[in-house]
Amino acid sequence: MDKSGKGFTIGLLTGVAAGTVLALLYAPDTGKNTRGKISYQLNTYLDELRSLIEELKNEKEKISSQAKQDSDKVIEDAKQRADGLIREAESLLENIEKSGK
Repeated sequence: MDKSGKGFTIGLLTGVAAGTVLALLYAPDTGKNTRGKISYQLNTYLDELRSLIEELKNEKEKISSQAKQDSDKVIEDAKQRADGLIREAESLLENIEKSGK
């Protein structure tokens, strides 16, 4: 998730939480019931937030793993090309030595 998506998600969650709290505070209900509702909603949002954090961690690990695989592939390809160039250079040196004799 890029920075703008992260900021949007945080803003959205904050807005939802603030709206819920304000709606509950202005609702005609006893203080005890209102506090219970607020507590329930906060717990619900915390659970959702924990779930989102876990999902982001998993996505980060997935991306990191894919990047590692891609870099390993690039390194292996570079090694193969370097080996090929070394063999080619050795062959050219042998040809030069043979033609010089």
